[in-house]
Amino acid sequence: MNKFMLIFALVALAAMAVSCSTSQSYLDGRSRVESGDVEGGLAQVEEELRKDPGNVEIRNYYERQKAVAVQRFLTTGDNARAAGRYDEAEAAYQIALRFDSGNTRAMEGTANVKKDRESAEKVLQAEAAMKSGDTDDALARAKEILKDNPAQKNARAIVRKVEEKKAHEVAMNPRLNDKLRKPITMEFRDAPVRTVFELISKHTGLNFVFDKDMPADARATVFVRDTSIEDVLRYVLVTNQLEKKVLNENTVLIYPNNPAKQQAYKELTVKSFYLANADVRQTANMVRQLVKTRDLFVDEKLNLLVMRDTPEAVRMAEKLIANQDLADAEVMLELEVLEVGYNKLQSLGVQWPGSLGVGLVGGAGVPGQLTGREASHLNSSLVRITVPDPLVQLNARAQDGRTNVLANPRIRVKNKEKAHVHIGDRVPVITTTAGATGFVSESVNYLDVGLKLDVEPQVFLDDDVGIKVGLEVSNVSSQTKTSAGTIAYQIGTRNASTTLRLKDGETQVLAGLINDEDRRNANRVPGLSNLPGLGRLFSSNDDTVNKTELVLLITPRVIRNVERPGVKLEEFNSGTEAEVGGAPLQLPAQSQLPAQGPAVSGNVPPQAAMPSQSYPTPRTEPEGFSGRPPAAGPAPKPGQ
Repeated sequence: MNKFMLIFALVALAAMAVSCSTSQSYLDGRSRVESGDVEGGLAQVEEELRKDPGNVEIRNYYERQKAVAVQRFLTTGDNARAAGRYDEAEAAYQIALRFDSGNTRAMEGTANVKKDRESAEKVLQAEAAMKSGDTDDALARAKEILKDNPAQKNARAIVRKVEEKKAHEVAMNPRLNDKLRKPITMEFRDAPVRTVFELISKHTGLNFVFDKDMPADARATVFVRDTSIEDVLRYVLVTNQLEKKVLNENTVLIYPNNPAKQQAYKELTVKSFYLANADVRQTANMVRQLVKTRDLFVDEKLNLLVMRDTPEAVRMAEKLIANQDLADAEVMLELEVLEVGYNKLQSLGVQWPGSLGVGLVGGAGVPGQLTGREASHLNSSLVRITVPDPLVQLNARAQDGRTNVLANPRIRVKNKEKAHVHIGDRVPVITTTAGATGFVSESVNYLDVGLKLDVEPQVFLDDDVGIKVGLEVSNVSSQTKTSAGTIAYQIGTRNASTTLRLKDGETQVLAGLINDEDRRNANRVPGLSNLPGLGRLFSSNDDTVNKTELVLLITPRVIRNVERPGVKLEEFNSGTEAEVGGAPLQLPAQSQLPAQGPAVSGNVPPQAAMPSQSYPTPRTEPEGFSGRPPAAGPAPKPGQ
């Protein structure tokens, strides 16, 4: 029997040893997971689960942490793939598959990483073709990439840019032939406008179509040298309140410049702007004020702005929105809040009673009442002496304390947005309300007590950061109970607010919020406490010193600043008041003009045609006209 009991005890001890070993290994695995070694820790926990499949605690912990780890590695892989770090992304997806071999997202991520690697070189070639201006080659390469990898972002961006560029070219109005932009010399004095256009047509091959309402008595005086035909036409039209519409490369429609004709001939364009960062309503207000566009549609859900206006106004709106639709600046605020406290308490001395009472009590037990017999036979049993308990108290206590409360939050804040930090408690405040019928109701409100910090940063273009800081530290100093039983709190508070401007990475210390208390109390026996040497035996001193200081350290680090657009978008021509977005009323420099063209000159008297002998023989070159004009004498005077 004893032998059997010994064997049973040994088996039990072995089982207990195995159980303790397993539990310790499981705890070690949990510690590794919590310290950051998720992969190694879960592998250790999984090994323990294989040894003890029925352990519910280990199984639940493993399944829960495995799901969290798989999601974390999938997110890491997606971020690395988006940044082009394919090796890191593939490693993260492989770890996720190790824990969950059937995870669809991890398998798709691995396949997409393989496709991205294969198409990376092709994407670089397409981007190089795009930069060199060969949009057709870039488009062909990008579409070839998308056949095998439809989710390739860079290839899709190239296709989008090329399609936008081609759509913009198609939407543009026809332009005159480049050969018709060569400079000419013209001299007309008070000539009918139709006659001027007729002579230009004969010498240049340019076709003119006139609206039926064009005034027949419009006249023009032109003296230009070495000026392109386009500029001459423009200024003749502007000075006679006329407008032109280019129908094709060598045909122009001329019509009066009035609202009715503008509405009939001016083509309108519809443009949709998908805003990535700017507020769509503020952008719409900007377009209304600066472009004078009335046909605007705003979709706040999609952050979409749709406008319908002339092509010139749409081009101007594109530049304005490019200046407006910029990513907000962001800053990381590293904060350290310290409350350094020091307190000292000393209580030393002998505390004697502060009062001594002597009274008479009769047989009835009522203090101060005696019968006549008791008064005539007064004895010590009727005398009552009252002293505090204890009669003498020796105080000998000293207490020193130091406190150092540290809060170290890090907050990422957008430009001109507020951030709030509260570290502390919410104290309940009960309010009792009594109605006219006698019904009493109670409501509970909460009062924030502790550390409260409000910051609002403003990131400047030179990476300086302006910060509005509001700091408050509060605590419950005492409680007061009202007659109705409600508890009211007395709150002690220290607060400070200021505005700073710091450089990126500069640390600013805000200190000096000091609370210094020095209290000294003494309980003394009159007369005896003044005896030299022995006076300390008849006095008790309580000294309390409390000192706390609040220190705030703030360090801004600019994560992303506003990327200013190019100078051409910050300042550009906006047309005239009558034509928003129109071309500027100016001539190019003569050094920028092509070769000299023919000269057309003459003086046309009123109501008379220009004599044909006053002009050089028209040239009939198949591709326009070019060359210097033939030598000729001065222009004939009026009447000749």
